[in-house]
Amino acid sequence: MTTPTTAETTPGTAEVTRDAIRAAAVLVRPHVRHTPVLDVDLADLGGPAHPLALKLECLQHSGSFKARGAFTSLLTRDVPAAGVVAASGGNHGAAVAYAAARLGVPATIFVPSVTSAAKADRIRGYGATLVVGGDRYADALAASEEFVAGTGAMTVHAYDQPATLVGQGTLGLEIGQDLPDLDTLLVAVGGGGLIGGIAAWFRGDVRVVAVEPEGAPTLHRALAAGEPVDAPTEGVAADSLAPQQVGRLMFPIAQQYVAESVLVSDDDIVSAQRALWDAARVVAEPGGATALAALLSGAYVPEPGERVAVLVCGANTTAVQL
Repeated sequence: MTTPTTAETTPGTAEVTRDAIRAAAVLVRPHVRHTPVLDVDLADLGGPAHPLALKLECLQHSGSFKARGAFTSLLTRDVPAAGVVAASGGNHGAAVAYAAARLGVPATIFVPSVTSAAKADRIRGYGATLVVGGDRYADALAASEEFVAGTGAMTVHAYDQPATLVGQGTLGLEIGQDLPDLDTLLVAVGGGGLIGGIAAWFRGDVRVVAVEPEGAPTLHRALAAGEPVDAPTEGVAADSLAPQQVGRLMFPIAQQYVAESVLVSDDDIVSAQRALWDAARVVAEPGGATALAALLSGAYVPEPGERVAVLVCGANTTAVQL
């Protein structure tokens, strides 16, 4: 099998351009929040002293960055009368349900049994039809594909569609506006739609570092193998960062523009969750705290003077769990 070496060699990725991301940013602006940046010192969170910016995308509508891709997809594609369908660990489903409710579109969301109650409740709260079944995201995806075949509904993929990547890329554009002198951005990775869109925006101008749980090293293994390969789907962040394979559309983008991939343990992730809450009163789900875990655990050590930001990408959890 020939592995693509540039984003342009894989059908679909040629659509994930800066121009497309700029256009999507204008389109979704009435529907998404420009989320804040919190300046802290890493020492206040329990790590070594170093200035740090936290991009709080956990404050986005529906509780995660996923709203950007959901609105981009619904606003740029022809939605049939049968509405939209999504398979999700939870956050993507909540975002599609939210976008569909705002735009008056029927939505059916398939999630696996590992989806947290907080995410399932949020999906139901937005008025979508929720279907729970199977143990992992791949099971929900298979069920959603059967539903599409029988109804004609439009699939909104969590990470492996051009509109999704372009929509998530609007977050890269926004981070560039907020932090024009940024050197390095740490981003948690599941299927790769977020880091793929962000990396497509920065195109090497900012060092983008991928952070994954040890129990779900999806991109890490793909980069080592030279192509998307199966990875374990375990760990505390399994409802957001554990697809079986990284997306094929984002993979060549990652090969070109993701500078490094690091892994963190479940204990590191939980510690980062607690640090965000204790020091900054920021609630993050496990996946949302994973990027910070790389700095607190030493999986990524910034150089002196390196201007570093962490993307806190999701907050769909229950505060009392912290």
